[in-house]
Amino acid sequence: MERLSPLDLGMLWPDDFGWPEDIGVLAVLDGNRTAGHFSLDLAREVVAKRLPLVRRMRQVLRVPRTGLGPPYWTDASTVDVDDHVRAAEVPAPGDDEQLLDVVERIRRRRLDRSRPLWEMWVLTGLAGGRTGLFVRLHHTIADGVAAVALLGAFFDPGPEVRALAPPWPAAEPEPTAPQLLADNARRRWREVRRGVSALTRLPESVAAMRQAWPAFREFAAEGRAPRTSLNTPIGPGRRFALVRGDLPLTKRIAAAHGAKVNDVLMAAMSGGLRELLRARGEPVDALVLRAYVPVSLHQEPPDRLRGNFDGMMLVPLPLGVADPVRRLEMIAAETAKRKKHTRSAGGGALFRVSALQRAVMRRMDRQRWANVYAANVPGPPEPLHFAGARVLELFPIVPLIGNITLGLGALSYAGQLAITVVGDADACPDVEVFTRGAAHALDTLAGSRGRDFGPVGR
Repeated sequence: MERLSPLDLGMLWPDDFGWPEDIGVLAVLDGNRTAGHFSLDLAREVVAKRLPLVRRMRQVLRVPRTGLGPPYWTDASTVDVDDHVRAAEVPAPGDDEQLLDVVERIRRRRLDRSRPLWEMWVLTGLAGGRTGLFVRLHHTIADGVAAVALLGAFFDPGPEVRALAPPWPAAEPEPTAPQLLADNARRRWREVRRGVSALTRLPESVAAMRQAWPAFREFAAEGRAPRTSLNTPIGPGRRFALVRGDLPLTKRIAAAHGAKVNDVLMAAMSGGLRELLRARGEPVDALVLRAYVPVSLHQEPPDRLRGNFDGMMLVPLPLGVADPVRRLEMIAAETAKRKKHTRSAGGGALFRVSALQRAVMRRMDRQRWANVYAANVPGPPEPLHFAGARVLELFPIVPLIGNITLGLGALSYAGQLAITVVGDADACPDVEVFTRGAAHALDTLAGSRGRDFGPVGR
């Protein structure tokens, strides 16, 4: 029986508080090679044939009644591919602004828990004969790294659609209440045995806690994050903006300053936040904000990646430093120290307790440990095709939660560095100001303003 892990469960509770944890990717495709436009029928055919390769996308999530244990996955009796793979028209002139408007309208539709928690939307009408593909799935299914691996089953390395059509597995029967009760009792007993085992190996347990303390200290002992307009309870609407970048160039920038690609992204985010807060009339001198950054702990082979398995890291963002190069060097030095700390998935053993998870979630609209969110996921290094159409660009879509009104997702693909900025529609209507500031910081670091990085957004 496949129950939600503690980390997966942590992605489910936000739904109950009005913060749906949907993640996704927005692909821009070229025209279909045979008809001059993308074929919805071929897309549905490809998805239907590849679904047997991705079991989680053939399953539904069940939340049992009290006493029967955590939510669990069970096989869907059928999957209506026509209902999961749908089409929408992007209004003229079909540029990025209209595309992102349509993505937002789709995103605001809640995923139906009575069926598998994913959708693919073919978005027609883009300028230049291009087509959009918006893939969304619930965060309980996968984190960013696992989602990239999972969705890879539907893409091909070339324009020829591979003849992958494994047989559709028979659906396993739904567990009964007695089976759920027995399974939950076994789980509880294993937890008790683990607790007793930890007590019998107390020196080892203390040593492990001591090793993990520096990472935990980032959250527990560094004081509260500064108060700014960035932290107010979020509403249901979002605004998106895009920044297009060059991955080899970003790597050269990082190497020149003893940094990593993620450090360059954090430096760009600092530049965007500095510009945004100054435009709002808020002081930035000596201001150091905090970005919450997930750290992937996956070690499985790519074909076995699934679920959520992230640690957490807080990255100080020195907005008071005007020079982007100096900001990058400061961020790189700080993250190098923090990356040496041992991190536990989801924050450690405390967050294995469901009641504690929900208690923390209830206070997320008042949290003071982070100002913004940023996620960076490595994507496919080589060009991909979907249903015969070449994937020109891939942009990640990340969620917001609690009172964090601004987030950033980055995804590398075929030499590109695609950055999606997401802001709360009410608290961050000026997301384009942030985007311009981030792009300017990247251009300054690259030494070629306006040539390698450029913002486009809604």
